[in-house]
Amino acid sequence: MGLLIPSSNTVMERDLRRSLADVAELYSARMHLVETTADAEAAMLDTYLPQAIEDIASLRPTVTIFGCTSAGALRGPEYERELCVRIADCTQSRAVSTISSVSAAICKTGRHRVAVLTPYVDELNAKIRSSLGSDGLEILDIEGFGIADCFRLAEPTPREIADRAVKLVERARPEVLFLSCTNFRALEAVDAIESVTGIPVVTSNGAVASAVREVLDKAQ
Repeated sequence: MGLLIPSSNTVMERDLRRSLADVAELYSARMHLVETTADAEAAMLDTYLPQAIEDIASLRPTVTIFGCTSAGALRGPEYERELCVRIADCTQSRAVSTISSVSAAICKTGRHRVAVLTPYVDELNAKIRSSLGSDGLEILDIEGFGIADCFRLAEPTPREIADRAVKLVERARPEVLFLSCTNFRALEAVDAIESVTGIPVVTSNGAVASAVREVLDKAQ
């Protein structure tokens, strides 16, 4: 697997290696990102992503992951689809985007009324809401920790995430919960949340791992 990942992300590689160690090895190319804001992510896409794609292409990956949820949602579904085509063409591999993997994972639950918990600031939450809504999902509520420093997105503990998530579910009464962000320790909180709420929980990194497995299964 080739992974295009923000430079300050400390969670996604660990999650994917744990989830996919039996099927693939992971290698990364990093895109400079310090702040998690719309302007900073736009600069990452325009200035740092092109070189990262060329770098990861030299690895000759079987599958290439765009590993940023909010940047994938930043410019809408059409941009995200075009980005996947661009990555696939340059790397000669199958491209997997985080935000499209999330939509697919939510749809597979057979439910469409969604609550979303993120570590983000409000401007990025709005992009996530719009992107998921364009796929026909009903976003009942979206709540963020308000963190704008990309490195600090990884600071909330699984217990803190679970506590906030349970309160959000109690308030919004969704059919499914989405924990957004690849630099968020959400995957570690899933069991605790599901045991209390009784609803399925989708995470960015978990959705990507499932999408990669599907791609590799089809490639065999």
